[in-house]
Amino acid sequence: MGSTTVVYLFVPGIILGVIAGFLLSKVVFKKKFEKERDKYQDEIEKAQKTTHKILSDAQSEAFKIRQQAQTEQQEKHNELRRMEERLMKKEDVVEKKIEDLDKSKQELDNKIVKVREVKLEVEKIHSKQAEELEKISNLSKESAREILFKKVEEQSKEEILKHIERLENDMKKEVDDKARLLLAETIQKYSAEVAAETTMTTVQLESDDLKGRIIGREGRNINAFERITGVDVIVDDTPGSIVISCFDPIRRYVAKIALEQLISDGRIHPAKIEETVDKIKKDTLILIKELGEKAVFDTGVSGLPPNLVKLLGRLKFRSSYGQNALKHSMEVAFIAEGLAEAIGANSDIAKKAGLLHDLGKAVDHEIKGNHSQIGADILKKFGLSKEVVHAVAAHHGNIKPETTEAYLVMAANEISNHRPGAQKDTLEMFIKRLSEFETLAKSFDGIKNAFAIQSGRKLRVFVNPEEMDDLQAKKLSYEIARKIESETDYAGVVEVHAIRESRREAYAV
Repeated sequence: MGSTTVVYLFVPGIILGVIAGFLLSKVVFKKKFEKERDKYQDEIEKAQKTTHKILSDAQSEAFKIRQQAQTEQQEKHNELRRMEERLMKKEDVVEKKIEDLDKSKQELDNKIVKVREVKLEVEKIHSKQAEELEKISNLSKESAREILFKKVEEQSKEEILKHIERLENDMKKEVDDKARLLLAETIQKYSAEVAAETTMTTVQLESDDLKGRIIGREGRNINAFERITGVDVIVDDTPGSIVISCFDPIRRYVAKIALEQLISDGRIHPAKIEETVDKIKKDTLILIKELGEKAVFDTGVSGLPPNLVKLLGRLKFRSSYGQNALKHSMEVAFIAEGLAEAIGANSDIAKKAGLLHDLGKAVDHEIKGNHSQIGADILKKFGLSKEVVHAVAAHHGNIKPETTEAYLVMAANEISNHRPGAQKDTLEMFIKRLSEFETLAKSFDGIKNAFAIQSGRKLRVFVNPEEMDDLQAKKLSYEIARKIESETDYAGVVEVHAIRESRREAYAV
């Protein structure tokens, strides 16, 4: 009973305690809430005041900016109005000048018409005078002109000669200056040996006793050597040397090097010959590739197929008039590049075409045809550009050049060919050319004698002083020079000097 009473009392107490705690916490939370609300309300009021201030400042700044913009706009408007006024004034001045020009043009047109009318009247008067003179002198207009020209020529020989000489010197100086400047700018970028290398076909021997060892017993050594190398070995009475003959320059080179090594080694028999020649052939193929790659690298030409580079290297073993074909090709490449840069043409095309212009010479002993066309066909097969192919095909004038680069390659080839020491003439060709100059000069009337001197660079022509005067001698030198240009083939420049000498003798007794 007592426990039950306690329970009944304890439960209501707990309930009352919970209710009292809830009400108490509610009162505490309300006070805390009101405190926090007051705090946040203060912050909100502060934020509103700050925002209001910012907005007020922004409005003030915007007003200032607007006033400044309006002021600038007004200034620009005023400036535009002033510019418009100035333009209108200038337009008025221009219109006035145009009107003045129209008036001047009209006056000039009227004067031109009057001048033409006067000119026609003068021409009519001159025509009547010429007709009257023809009737009086019984001479035609052409005959009178010829007589007048002859009279003027006789009276003014010295002035005419001086005038011709002055014009000639002025023209020569102008042309020489321009050519010298262009060539100087080009050639200063590249320098080569004066004398070109010559491919040798002669092997020097220390003594004539080696000839017997090279021939061998019953000719077995020399026969084996000719069979293996594909060349002809000429052993004659010439002391200290034997000659290797072959149309293929590479075969000739292999045979020459192999024979020199055999002589140096001292063992000359068919087996050793075969071993040495095989080794030299392999070394030569490697050398050809290296020569082609070096030529391409030195000239700065890129984009060539490897097989084309190898073919280029074969030019090292080809010569023309004593000039090594590979060195000549590199020289033409540099000169063509310099000329192209000087005149604003495509230097890459000119340089590449210059390097490859004689490529056909590497195989012209194997393929029939002109080496320029052979080279062009090869380049076309390797897929090179049309401009390069055309420049190679046209460098000797077999076809007409159609591009600036083709003309430059042709010019560079001529410069390289005709520089001092570039080509080697035979004695017979040299004498024949000099004889042609002298014979050509003597074919003119009034010539006493003619002499080609300074290796054909000058031609001295002696005229009969009784038959020619100074002016006629001057004309003769021009005629001979023009005939040499049209009828002979020569390198460089030939100076023609017409010499008129008169002597008078007297005796004191």
